[in-house]
Amino acid sequence: MFKKSVVAVMALTFLFVIGCSTHIHEVGSGASGSNATAERQWYILFGLVPLNNVDSNNIAAGASDYTVQTQANFLDVVIGIFTGIVTINCRTVTVTK
Repeated sequence: MFKKSVVAVMALTFLFVIGCSTHIHEVGSGASGSNATAERQWYILFGLVPLNNVDSNNIAAGASDYTVQTQANFLDVVIGIFTGIVTINCRTVTVTK
């Protein structure tokens, strides 16, 4: 059985790995509210070939000021544990208006 210190170190390491894979950019003045919409972007061959197209401009639905955050969140990492064997991975694109 794991000791609490080992679990704590693993959790902190996991959080740092997720934090390193986040990209945020603002369009216009950035988001002024908290209205967020998220979609998952899928890739094969370890991220070389996209399977679908997530267009942040379409998600923003005509808004001129919004923030786009692309990251591998906890669920994406869990999915990757199972799909990484066949070289499929994903990340979440969130648009906040």
